[in-house]
Amino acid sequence: MSTKGKVIISVLSTCVVLALAGYIFFKFCFVYSEGVNEGDINYFQREGFVFKTYEGKMIQTGLKNTKVQGTIQSNEFKFSVVDERVAKQLNDGTNTGVKLHWKRYLGTLPWRGNSQFIVDSVYTAK
Repeated sequence: MSTKGKVIISVLSTCVVLALAGYIFFKFCFVYSEGVNEGDINYFQREGFVFKTYEGKMIQTGLKNTKVQGTIQSNEFKFSVVDERVAKQLNDGTNTGVKLHWKRYLGTLPWRGNSQFIVDSVYTAK
């Protein structure tokens, strides 16, 4: 193989590796959005076969804008928790009127949980 062919192959290989690294970063490490949700914790548990992760579901209630006035709607917010300190707060504290600060990733990793939403702090709502 000529020197020119080796250079082309190495440049193409480098481009493929960089594209793959960029994809992995944006899919699994890039924080797409973050915010706060408020509601009542429906369940919070530790689960998994190999990677034990904390998973939970929050019920958010509110008024629904429909033709029938005063209709109550219920939204579910499924989340995962990585930090042991936050998991302890959710296990020990009250589960009604809780505000959760979360970060959303575009992909899930087995050791980070089953949800794209990772809760990193807990506030008690007033």
